[in-house]
Amino acid sequence: MRRGWKMALSGGLRCCRRVLSWVPVLVIVLVVLWSYYAYVFELCLVTVLSPAEKVIYLILYHAIFVFFAWTYWKSIFTLPQQPNQKFHLSYTDKERYENEERPEVQKQMLVDMAKKLPVYTRTGSGAVRFCDRCLLIKPDRCHHCSVCAMCVLKMDHHCPWVNNCIGFSNYKFFLQFLAYSVLYCLYIATTVFSYFIKYWRGELPSVRSKFHVLFLLFVACMFFVSLVILFGYHCWLVSRNKTTLEAFCTPVFTSGPEKNGFNLGFIKNIQQVFGDNKKLWLIPIGSSPGDGHSFPMRSMNESQNPLLANEEPWEDNEDDNQDYPEGSSSLSVETET
Repeated sequence: MRRGWKMALSGGLRCCRRVLSWVPVLVIVLVVLWSYYAYVFELCLVTVLSPAEKVIYLILYHAIFVFFAWTYWKSIFTLPQQPNQKFHLSYTDKERYENEERPEVQKQMLVDMAKKLPVYTRTGSGAVRFCDRCLLIKPDRCHHCSVCAMCVLKMDHHCPWVNNCIGFSNYKFFLQFLAYSVLYCLYIATTVFSYFIKYWRGELPSVRSKFHVLFLLFVACMFFVSLVILFGYHCWLVSRNKTTLEAFCTPVFTSGPEKNGFNLGFIKNIQQVFGDNKKLWLIPIGSSPGDGHSFPMRSMNESQNPLLANEEPWEDNEDDNQDYPEGSSSLSVETET
C-alpha cells in the first residue's frame, strides 16, 4: 500500500515538474505578445501619424518578428539528438556488465567495447566515458542531461527559457534565436525612442498609448542588454568551436587535456555550426555538418586516427562537471553518476 502511494506521489511530482518547466516559456510568450500589441496597435496605428512611416515600421517589424518567432519555435520543439544504437550496450553485454561484481573487470569490459567505437577522448582520470543511466559509451562531446534524463549529442546546456536541451540538433536555431532577439529589441528601441522623447516633453497627448510606448522602450532596452551579452558569449564559443560545457571544463583527449582540441580556425569553426551553404546561415533550417557523433579535431595525426585523412575524425568529451588533472591519458574506465 505504501509503495503504491509512493509511486503515485512520485508520478505527481514529475507531472508538476513538467508543467512548471513551461513557466519560463510562458513568460517569454506573454511578453512577446504584449510587445506585439504595444508596437503594432499602440505605437504604429495610434501614435504614429504619418501613413508612410506606419507602413515602413510595420513591414520591417513583421519581417524581424517572423524570423524571431520561427527560430524560437525551432529552439523549443527541435528534440535533442541522442546517441545511436551502436553506442548502447547490447543485451548480452548489458547482462555481463550488470552481473559482474568486480569493478576492475567491468572497467576492462568497457575498454574492450570502446575499442570498437570511434571515441578518442576520456574523462579527467583518463577513463572511457560511460553513462550508467543510459547504459551507453558516450560519443564525443556527448553529455547526460539530468533534466531531460537522456544523453544529448554535443550538449551545450539545458535552457529553461526554451524548456529544451541545446545541443547538436538545435544549437544553430538557438544562436539564430539570440541574434533575432537582439535585432528585435534593437529595432523596437530605435523606432520607439523618438516617440518616447515626445511623450516625455509633453509634445504628444497623455493617452493610454503613452504607458505602452514608455514601457516598451524600457523592456526592449532591458532585454537588449542581457541578450547582447549572452549572444556575444556564444559568438565567442562558436569562433573557438567550443560548447558551454567545454568552456568550463577542458576536453581530455587520449593524449591529455587540450582546450583547443576542436578549434579548426575561425571560418571552419563557424561552418561546424552553420554548414557550408552560406545561404542557409540566416534561415532556421538544419544545415550543421555530420551526424553529431564525430567531429574534426585539431591535433590528432593520421596514425592515431585514420579518419582524419578524410576529415571525419571521432573524439570523446569530458564529464559534465569533472575537473581534468594534467597528464591524464590512461585507458581505464569510469562510469558517470
